[in-house]
Amino acid sequence: MTELFKNIVNLMAVTAIPLMILIFLIWGAVRKVKVYESFVEGAKEGFTTAIRIIPYLVAMLFAIGMFRASGAMDMLVKVFSPVTNLIGLPAETLPMVLMRPLSGSGSLGIMTELMKVHGPDSFIGVLASTMYGSSETTFYVLAVYFGAVQIKNTRHAVPAGLIADFVGMLGALFICRILFAV
Repeated sequence: MTELFKNIVNLMAVTAIPLMILIFLIWGAVRKVKVYESFVEGAKEGFTTAIRIIPYLVAMLFAIGMFRASGAMDMLVKVFSPVTNLIGLPAETLPMVLMRPLSGSGSLGIMTELMKVHGPDSFIGVLASTMYGSSETTFYVLAVYFGAVQIKNTRHAVPAGLIADFVGMLGALFICRILFAV
């Protein structure tokens, strides 16, 4: 049963992106949309948006740097480690769980460090990379997208994003435990 599950997951991983691109192209052709021209126009708008959000990005990166440098990350790891031990989450991956909603580059750095120490094929390495792909940089995304359209009241976006990140992390742990039988 586990081998069948692994084969299905592998097939989905290999075909998902090419299939999505093909579906978009076919859908555009059916709807008589000039796909390439629409793509180029969207890229132009993306560049304009990127320039408009630079101040929000600088503020977010500064806050993340302060958070890590202050030792708050280490303190949170100590506070949450009893809970993570109960669900079988290796303590080494807890900084990844805490950093991922804040920063893609920060969590990438943590993941890289975990792979250097434990190896990319270790359970911790595989779990960290699965967590990276199963969650989002919630605060970064909110700063960028809400900043791009000048929304100041995030309302339910922060709790919804953090809940999605939490579920993604638990899902990553669950799937890795199944696929790698640890």
